[in-house]
Amino acid sequence: MPTRPSQDDPKRVVAWKQRRALMGMRIQELRLQLGLTQEQLAAQSGVSRNVLMDIEHGRRAILSDRIFDIAAALGITASALLDGIE
Repeated sequence: MPTRPSQDDPKRVVAWKQRRALMGMRIQELRLQLGLTQEQLAAQSGVSRNVLMDIEHGRRAILSDRIFDIAAALGITASALLDGIE
């Protein structure tokens, strides 16, 4: 990710926003299918509930390490979690 706003390519900014939204919706959908609360998924994945809320609402990107943690807590692989998100 660029370090200065002047380096932000508008197309990339839009793509990042779309990916964050898709990932958040996917995590929320899987969490609800498993009957987990945000608190439960946060505890099982090692992220705070506030971070999880921001991820689910597309306000925050996920570090690559956390993708594996969240996927494991949802009982799927990281590649399955990322499937269809480009």
